[in-house]
Parts: sequence; structure tokens; C-alpha cells
Amino acid sequence: MSKDEFILPKDFPNLQNDTFLRAARGEETEHVPVWCMRQAGRYLPEFRESRAGKDFFDTCRSPESCCELTLQPLRRFPFDAAIIFSDILVVPQALGMEVQMVPGKGPSFPDPLKEPEDLQRLRPKVDVEKELGYVFKAITLTRHKIEGKVPLIGFTGAPWTLMSYMIEGGGSNTHSKAKRWLYRHPEASHILLRRLTDVIVEYLLGQVAAGAQALQVFESHAGILGPAEFKEFSLPYLRDIAKLVKERLKETGRDVPMIVFAKDAHYGLEDLSQSHYEVVGLDWTVDPRSARERTGGKVSLQGNMDPCALYAPKDRISEIVQKMLEGFGTKGYIANLGHGLYPDMDPENVGAFVEAVHKHSKQMIKQI
Repeated sequence: MSKDEFILPKDFPNLQNDTFLRAARGEETEHVPVWCMRQAGRYLPEFRESRAGKDFFDTCRSPESCCELTLQPLRRFPFDAAIIFSDILVVPQALGMEVQMVPGKGPSFPDPLKEPEDLQRLRPKVDVEKELGYVFKAITLTRHKIEGKVPLIGFTGAPWTLMSYMIEGGGSNTHSKAKRWLYRHPEASHILLRRLTDVIVEYLLGQVAAGAQALQVFESHAGILGPAEFKEFSLPYLRDIAKLVKERLKETGRDVPMIVFAKDAHYGLEDLSQSHYEVVGLDWTVDPRSARERTGGKVSLQGNMDPCALYAPKDRISEIVQKMLEGFGTKGYIANLGHGLYPDMDPENVGAFVEAVHKHSKQMIKQI
């Protein structure tokens, strides 16, 4: 056992850059903060080197490895936040399901849920500390090693997204097996979604106790639901997660901003802006000005440059960023991509994106 195992979630270094946290709460900032989903990822040569020959989930279970991978992008770019290196599928693992990461294919469940009776295979009670304590240790270690440079974001997958993986057995274009449950087995679907919600609430509270300074909930598969299904099988659980986490944190005098990112659920913007989250994340299919109007200033917004814009020359990236900033405005706004970074992206262009956000937003704020 390494000495890092004994590091405790207390006496963290003071935070030097709280721009991201202020923007999340809709407060004034000197520049628009920026971070990227999958900023710790395969586009970085040092990430590929660190991960070479190692099993993906073994890496996720090593606090030292997760800490190192989380810090790598901060050594290269002046991001305003870090997000802990982990994976959304650690939650199904905590429920007793086997998940493998197959090189070149992605996540795979050798024995997915097929029928409602398969719910009996899941752990009836999950000891989150026992099953996911390695994530908490990674967060605590990273909070110390990040030395207060920027805030650290914890995260989880949302119930519907996790349910779809657990039934599909991996990625899917149609998600027809999971959607079949919604139409054929609505009661069993709600039982599973509720169980996932209960585990997620404890998981997020554990992340905050370990040192996470903000939380993001990824509803990555929202867009394969229609508006009615989203309102029945996704939205109530997203709301419950934020409400329950906030209520429990309030009891201990804590409060952290929460971000919800429901990819492709543009029809749900108004509902999401009234779901107890401080920030609504947007993908690139949503117009910034329209998003501002539809959310009515109730929340801060995060996003939403098309990741593929990073294939453009640097001067074009700068123009795209400027236009995006003009659409969102500089207050209550966190710049990000509309999805994660892709493995073949040039780190120099990621740097150009970060630099453009800082440069253009500082100029815009000066002119106000």
C-alpha cells in the first residue's frame, strides 16, 4: 500500500482560480472559464504512454494513475477546471455487473440484462464506499496534488444512460434493446432507474466528501428518447439526483455547483433549466442565443463548440470561439465543447481553443 493511500480529504491547498465556480453560479468573472470533456484523453501522447499495455478499468481503480491522468492536461493548457479521470460504467460494476473495455470496440458487458427477472442479479444493497472507494481516493489525492490551481469536477453517468448500457451490453446506434424495456417493461424500467438513482446519489455525495468541488451528470443517451419518453424515464431521475444531493449536502453545510449534460435533448432545455442544477451543458446542435432565451437566465450554460471545429486551422478556431462567445455572452457561461475530445485531435489546436476563449472573453468583458 502506497503512502498516497493514507492521504485524507482535509487540509486541501487553497483554491487560486475560482473562475469556473463563479461562472457556474452566475457571478462576475474576469474571463470566461474553459475546460473540455475528455481533456484527459488519448489525444495527448503522454496519456497514451501512461496507459500503454494497461487494462482500462485497472487504471480506473488506481488512484495514483487517475490522479496523474487528470493532471496531465493541466501541465499543457491553462484550463480553468479539471475533471477526475474515471468512467461512468463504474456504477454498473458497483451493482455487480461485469464490464470490460475492449480495445478498438469500447465497453462490453459479457452478460447484459435481457429480461426484468435479470434485475435479481444486481446487488440489492450497494456499499458505495466499498465498491467505489477507489474513485474517492483518486479525488482526494488529486485535490492535494493539483495544489489549488483549479477546481476539481466529479461526475457520474445518469440513470437512463447507464440503464441503456446495461441492457444493450455496450454501445448501440438504435438502443432498441433498452428502449424495448421502456415500452414493454415500464415498471421494471422504473425499478432499475430508481436503483441507479439511489446509488448515484450516494456516489456523488461520496465524491464531494472526498474533495470534488463541482459535479457533472452525463445523460449521454438522452437524444435517443423522444420528448415524452425523456419526461418519463430521464428527467424525473435527473431532478431527483440534484435535489437529493443538494438536500443532503445542505445538512452538512456544504454546497457544490451541479451541471447536467443531456446530449441531444434540445427539446428538454426549458425543463432542464428548472431541475435544481446550476449549469446546463449543451451540445453543438443548440444555438447559443436560442438557449439563452429558452432558459431565461435561470441557469448558467456550458458548451458547445462542435469538437470537429478543432480540425480547423487555428485562426478559424479563434473566429468560431469569438462567435460562440458573442452568442452566449460572458456572464453565467462556461466554454466547453459540445462533446468530448476525439483521440486524433492535435493538442496544439486544443491549446488554441483555450487561448481563444480567454483572449476574446477578456476583451469582451473590458468593453462592457
